[in-house]
Amino acid sequence: MKISKIKINSFGNLEDKEIDLSDNINIIYGKNEAGKSTLLKFITNMFYGTSKNKKGREFSDYDRYKPWGREDFSGKISYQLDDGEKFEVFREFSKKNPKIYNGNMEDISKQYPIDKTLGSQFFYEQTKVDEQTFLSTIASMQQEVKLEKGSQNVLIQKMANLAGTGEDNVSYKKAMDKLYKKQLDEVGTYRSTGKPINLAQSKLNDLKNKKHELLGYKNLKYDFEESKLAIEDEIVQDELKLEILKKMKKINDKEILEHEKLHYNVDLIKKDEMEILELINKKEYFLEENGIESEEVLVNDYNEKINSLEPLERRKFDLQKVKIKKYLIMGFISIIINVLLFVFMKQMPLKFVGLPLFLIILIAFFIEKNKLKKEHMIKQNKEELSKKVEENKKLQVFEKNKTALEQVNIINAKIEVFENDKNAQLKIMEETKEKIKSLKEIEKEKLKNTYRTKVDIYEINKLVNSEDINAKIEEITNEINEKKLELHRIELNKNNIMPQLEDLAQIEEDLVNTEEEYDGLMKKNNSMIVVKQALEDAYSKMKNNVTPKFTSSLSENIAKISNNKYNKVCLNDENGMMVELASGEIVPAERLSLGTIDQLYLSLRLSMNTEVSNENMPVILDEAFAYYDEERLENILKYLADNYKDKQIIILTCTNREENIYDRLGYDYNKVKL
Repeated sequence: MKISKIKINSFGNLEDKEIDLSDNINIIYGKNEAGKSTLLKFITNMFYGTSKNKKGREFSDYDRYKPWGREDFSGKISYQLDDGEKFEVFREFSKKNPKIYNGNMEDISKQYPIDKTLGSQFFYEQTKVDEQTFLSTIASMQQEVKLEKGSQNVLIQKMANLAGTGEDNVSYKKAMDKLYKKQLDEVGTYRSTGKPINLAQSKLNDLKNKKHELLGYKNLKYDFEESKLAIEDEIVQDELKLEILKKMKKINDKEILEHEKLHYNVDLIKKDEMEILELINKKEYFLEENGIESEEVLVNDYNEKINSLEPLERRKFDLQKVKIKKYLIMGFISIIINVLLFVFMKQMPLKFVGLPLFLIILIAFFIEKNKLKKEHMIKQNKEELSKKVEENKKLQVFEKNKTALEQVNIINAKIEVFENDKNAQLKIMEETKEKIKSLKEIEKEKLKNTYRTKVDIYEINKLVNSEDINAKIEEITNEINEKKLELHRIELNKNNIMPQLEDLAQIEEDLVNTEEEYDGLMKKNNSMIVVKQALEDAYSKMKNNVTPKFTSSLSENIAKISNNKYNKVCLNDENGMMVELASGEIVPAERLSLGTIDQLYLSLRLSMNTEVSNENMPVILDEAFAYYDEERLENILKYLADNYKDKQIIILTCTNREENIYDRLGYDYNKVKL
């Protein structure tokens, strides 16, 4: 795995920084307080998140590195795994989970599991390296090398821990000693005296003996309690039934009120019926007063009078047409005769013999026509006079019938209005009745649904369909009162035995607490046994399988770094870490110089770096060479360049020593200035 690019928007004292890294050696230079350790913390937090837990410190990482004058608290890191797959991680440190992109810039954040406490586990899934391992092997923090001469034993202990347990802050021996002491102090053994387990056992025996003496009173109390609970349950059920009845009474009262409102419609209907009856009587009286047999007769007479009033003018020229017709026939015959004479007579005078006859007929026609016209006018005047007299008589009768019919129609119209109003009121009444009935059923269903989980549905149906709700309410109220009196009697009897039960109650409470305490101690004891066994098994496995590999690699590394001054390093439970000198002498690590111990510690971490992951993880060194002289520094830098050509190395330093040595030795490296 190799980190290719780091982009810091804002993190601690670092802002708007972009850093490109090479695949092999990178020297990141910066003066003191320039942000080198902050950069290393940024890398760690990009992979594992920023904790808000103080962990015994004054400030958490989140509070320590959150910028003061800037809201943006984020960054991005790009890296490539050994299989060539590329990733970019963007993280807002105020949020628990980052956004993870693959080489195609696709968001794959959801592909990785999320721990409720730690957040996204993407980096662990990719490398199988957790944060503690990362800090113990891959990254050497600045504080790991800033040790005084008198504190070299601390560093030696760290190496022993790292080689023995895989964690430089975990000591097997100390852990086992603490577990034994914790077990004895917090639990004790069956052979010990005055320890928690012994005190709890003794107290349990005393409490059990006292409890046996007072059990008789407790049984009596149980009887009272059972009776009390049974009656209280019955009261609860009765009170629920009472609630149902009272609510049903409200529903019935509401129905009665709605029916009372309907009486207003009944009054309106009665009023309409009285008006209709009065109008019918008025119509009959009117017909009788005007001598009309019935309304039907009046209508028929009226229609007949209308038909009899048709105009008589169609007979106006009938007679006149008969008299004029004969002259038309005579004229037509005369024309025919004149035509025949004109055609068949040879002599001219004879051709016109019939013409005078035609003229005579024509003159007679006009004379007769004038005469008939005068006669017709005289007759017409007589007929008109007679007609008007007749029509006046008919009109008088017609107007009388018309007036009577109009009065009847007015009365009928009023009757129709009242009939319509009556029918409308009847319809409203029926609709209202149906609505009241429907609403009542709905309310009853709501009531059933409300109480069906509290009261048996059969009982609910009986209650809502009770014929006499008031009587049922009174009955259940009396039952509740009687049961409350019975409760009072039970309470009095119970109070009489309470003085004897007070001691038993306290003893039982103490017994329960003591049993819980004893069980808790036993569980804690068993847990400690399991932990000790697990720790012993893990240590044995580490010691037999992993530690030899680490010490072998460590011996090889320290020999190369020290130019064979130190050839072999081993670890044993009795003497701790031992180092073989060039002369062959084996001495405790405590006898070595602080610089040599630093070399050993770094060598051990480098050895473990190759074992902690399926990925070829980078080596990150933050001021790791502070106690190295020039010779040691040249050896370690040359060792890193020659032996880790396939591994990315990131050196954070405040001096130019590393740069100068690599320049002198002719090694390529990538320099970044903060």
